[in-house]
Amino acid sequence: MLCVGLDPEPSRFPASYKNDTSRIYDFCARIVDATADVCMAFKPQIAYFAAHRAEDQLEKLMQHMRKTAPQVPVILDAKRGDIGSTAAQYAIEAFERYGADAVTLSPFMGFDSIEPYLKYHNKGAFLLCRTSNPGGDDLQTQRLSSVDGSPLLYEHVAKLAQGPWNLNGQLGLVVGATYPAEIERVRQIAPTLPLLIPGVGAQGGDAVATVRSGWRPNAPIIVNSSRAILYASSDELFANAARLAAIQTRDSLNAAKQ
Repeated sequence: MLCVGLDPEPSRFPASYKNDTSRIYDFCARIVDATADVCMAFKPQIAYFAAHRAEDQLEKLMQHMRKTAPQVPVILDAKRGDIGSTAAQYAIEAFERYGADAVTLSPFMGFDSIEPYLKYHNKGAFLLCRTSNPGGDDLQTQRLSSVDGSPLLYEHVAKLAQGPWNLNGQLGLVVGATYPAEIERVRQIAPTLPLLIPGVGAQGGDAVATVRSGWRPNAPIIVNSSRAILYASSDELFANAARLAAIQTRDSLNAAKQ
């Protein structure tokens, strides 16, 4: 169930890499090599590369992952949310330029912001539903009084993703680990969709509560941990420390299924 998030911050790199933006690929590739056999997905966050003009390093990293760990899907965390021809360009970016297996999207401009991605029938999209940040309450827990049953907004998103929007079975949902009750509610509404669950580790989400709320034998969850794994150590053995942290997280997730 473990997904390793790749959010490279050069200021947190070990001494030999520290503050050197040209070493972003080197740092991430070592994390990938150390954890590929203990995780089910990688999730590079595009902003951490783009902010340092390191998109070329992200392309190189994607190629490295496909070559050395082809069994591990890659979710590009981009949270795109535009429409029409712009959305089509973002889909090209995610699936053709970077070769991602899936992408995260914001659904709040409606289905026409999702549809261009679904034309790639062998790819997936995870829609923001109930996010892990406190500010998510500003919109996601507001009640939609004009819709049958007056659901909360995040519940309505889950219903659309499970039903009419999921034309080819390509959709999943993003639900934060900091809200286990909402994970369980989303699972009730969307009993078969894969859930991408960030927030375990540095953000304080509880692994046991997450698994018990969202995992079902026929409904996978993808539990992301980034900083707790990437920065498990600041010394030159950082990759070994990352591996140990990944194994510990994986084992705690598996144990919670019992």
